[in-house]
Amino acid sequence: MNEIRPALLMLTLFTVLCGGLYPAAVTGLAKLFFPHQAAGSLITDTTGAVVGSALIGQPFSDPQYLWPRPSATGDFPYNPLASGGGNAGPTNLAYLEQVNERAQHLRAAGVQGAIPAELVQASASGLDPHISPRSAAIQVRRIAERRGISEERVRQVIAAHTDPPQFGFLGMERVNVLSVNLELDTITP
Repeated sequence: MNEIRPALLMLTLFTVLCGGLYPAAVTGLAKLFFPHQAAGSLITDTTGAVVGSALIGQPFSDPQYLWPRPSATGDFPYNPLASGGGNAGPTNLAYLEQVNERAQHLRAAGVQGAIPAELVQASASGLDPHISPRSAAIQVRRIAERRGISEERVRQVIAAHTDPPQFGFLGMERVNVLSVNLELDTITP
């Protein structure tokens, strides 16, 4: 009994501290200092309806939209429950076939020149909501033609949704695909 009582006391103390007080404090501070991010970085349309998150990619295959990076989450693209990288590499024939199919799809859609790897290879999580400005730029012509607007107008929309490297030096410039597509939907030719 001399050993059980302190063990139960410590179990109770650390359960309350680590399972209750600490998570409550972190959640409260996050909501206080970063309310948008703590709420899931949700994006709304012009009517105020939630259409997605700035942190989770969405599938777009219609030629009038900016296409995202492929998802590695299987049958349900961009499903956060299936998030995770694959182990397929350049010696895996099925992987190479999949990359080749994606490249052929882009070529059929009018992409010329070198295709950025991110448009034919999924990210490690399979949920990446961003692409590089280069990957967005090679899609400008297709989007402009399908929407009946100028290529310059599409470039302006992409530029407006291009984020700089985090803190000015971490990572690289990135374009949020969902934000671009939502703004493109507000433009009429």
